[in-house]
Parts: sequence; structure tokens; C-alpha cells
Amino acid sequence: MAVTPPIAPMLAKLADELPQQDGFIFEPKWDGFRAVVFRPGQEAFIQSRDLRPLNRYFPELERAFVERLPKGCVIDGEIVVVGQRGLDFDSLQQRLHPAASRVAKLSDATPASFIAFDLLAAGGRSTMQLPQSERRARLERLLGSVLPPIHLTPATQDRVTAQDWLQRFEGAGLDGVIAKPMAATYQPGRRAMLKVKHARTADCVVAGFRWYRDTQDAVGSLLLGLYDEAGVLQHVGVTASFTADMRRQFATELEPLRGDALRDHPWRDWAEAVAQEQSRMPGGESRWSAGKDLSWEPLRPERVCEVKYDHLQGDRFRHAAQFLRWRPDKPAAGCRYDQLEVVAPFELEKVFRAVQRS
Repeated sequence: MAVTPPIAPMLAKLADELPQQDGFIFEPKWDGFRAVVFRPGQEAFIQSRDLRPLNRYFPELERAFVERLPKGCVIDGEIVVVGQRGLDFDSLQQRLHPAASRVAKLSDATPASFIAFDLLAAGGRSTMQLPQSERRARLERLLGSVLPPIHLTPATQDRVTAQDWLQRFEGAGLDGVIAKPMAATYQPGRRAMLKVKHARTADCVVAGFRWYRDTQDAVGSLLLGLYDEAGVLQHVGVTASFTADMRRQFATELEPLRGDALRDHPWRDWAEAVAQEQSRMPGGESRWSAGKDLSWEPLRPERVCEVKYDHLQGDRFRHAAQFLRWRPDKPAAGCRYDQLEVVAPFELEKVFRAVQRS
């Protein structure tokens, strides 16, 4: 049976550690845009995780898929951009530009790569009902001699090797390790895999917040800051996963910090920033916000909270941080970047030279 778009990619649920039992294939977790590539005939179709077409944003990949993938295959993978220090998610985001001329320029300046990690069809026939181990073996045969910008992700059945990848590959910008049950079929839209991500804690200044939806009595997210070497408070991300009781409690607790908060606020001028996409302004609309109200309420930067985060992308948290607790014992001035663990760089070429099977 032929596999046609759209297909919701199979997903992973978060785990604290790699599974101890046998029966798993481990792969690096790539930090990019999830994509399912369909190669039915003379063309190629690139589908995003949310089932939207991506061809217009990555013309160089579309050409490579037509030239280098066999007809009749459907491959699940990740689109990434490689920078000087590893994966560059900021540059990848810039590829989603509405102007075709800008896309063409960026495709030359910051060309994308595709990391293949699952096979949904080959020779025009579905492979989704095959076990993961067989899909991996067929994917290796299909892409054994494929050339860049298409790559086959490393894989291993050895937990010790996977644990080593979890530590070393972070320096190349990778996001963790995925554990796939070897006997499992491909299950579109279901969280049928496990993902283990890097987790660390940091003490951050709470310098603002957003209301929860349309309410005025519940906090939706806290805006986090860290001081750089020059003593400037930089916006580093948000924390937003709260219970309903916590949202109302935070609104009450933070109310005293709202008085005259904007007068000497370090982020005051951001509200008037012209190039919103070039700033780290915590409020304001951009093409990423899809029309959502991102306005924010300033707070005097006096309160400190501890959060759990996975890793930095540049000088910001790559994903929303997890709130752990308030730290009334910590002075806001002590919330600096130098508290964060520095990850040693690791070359992406070494990732691709990793052992394929154990």
C-alpha cells in the first residue's frame, strides 16, 4: 500500500533516564525541524510535524531529495542547519521567511541538511507495520551510500554507548537521546518512543510575566533573566507549566513588584524596538507568534526562582524552563550566566562517524 501525505510523525514521551532493559535502539536527538519526506515520482514533498508543506523554505533540500532519494520512499527525519559551533537553531528559524528572495539567499548562506532516522515506505510500499529493527535495517540499506546534505543518523543497541552520546554529543548542539522499542511498529501521532534530554538547574531573575489567556488574576508564564558580564539583565526564556492554583497564587505574590516596575526596568526600551525579530524583547508580535498576544507585565527585578532547563541555544534557554521553587535566599544580582555549566564543543562529523550498531 502506498503511503501518501499527510502523516503525523510518531512522537516521544519524556523519560528521566535511558531504559535499563534490552530491546531498544538508541539514536541521538537532533535539534531542528521534524520533517517527513515523500518521494513518489519526479518530485519530492516535505511535510512538517504539523502537516504543513516545507518545500518553499528549503529549495536546496527539495533538489537533493529528487536527485538522491530513490522513488517510492517515505522517510522520517529532521531538518537542521549546521553552524560553526554545531547545530544552529536560530539560523534554521530564519529559513521560514515569507519572501522567496530571502529564502533563496539564505539557502546559499545557511544551507540545511536532512537527518534520516525512520523508513515509512520503500519501493512504493508501506513499511510502517514492520518492527523498528527491520525498518532501521532497510533504511541503512536504502541510504548506505547517500551523500550530503542527506545523512543517516547513528544508532546503537548498547546502552553504555547511548549514555556516552548523551554526554558528548551535547557539545555539537544535539538535544539528547531517543530510545525506540525494537519490536514497535511506526505509530503516527502517538508517543511511542522515549526521549532523554539534558537537564540542569539555574537561579533566574523574574523580571516580568504574562497573564494566563484572557484573565487578569492568573499568571500564564514568568519571564526569566540572567545578568551578563557587563551587568546587563538579559531575557533568557520563560517558565510556564503551572497548576491553576499556582497561577492564581503567583498573581497575588507578584502584585507588590508591579508598582513603578517599568520606570527603571532594564527591558523598558524593548517595547519601542523597531526590529522585533532582531531583539530579545519579551513582548511583541512576530511571524513565530501566529497572532498571539505576547504583551507582558513588567516586575521590579527582585524575585529569584530556580528552574530546570535542558540546554542553551546561544544565550537563551532553547525550550521553556520548568519552575522548581522560589529562592528567597538568593539575591537577584547573583543570577548570572557564569553559574551555568559550560559544555565542551564536539564536532558534528564525529557524530556521523559514531558506531552504527552495537
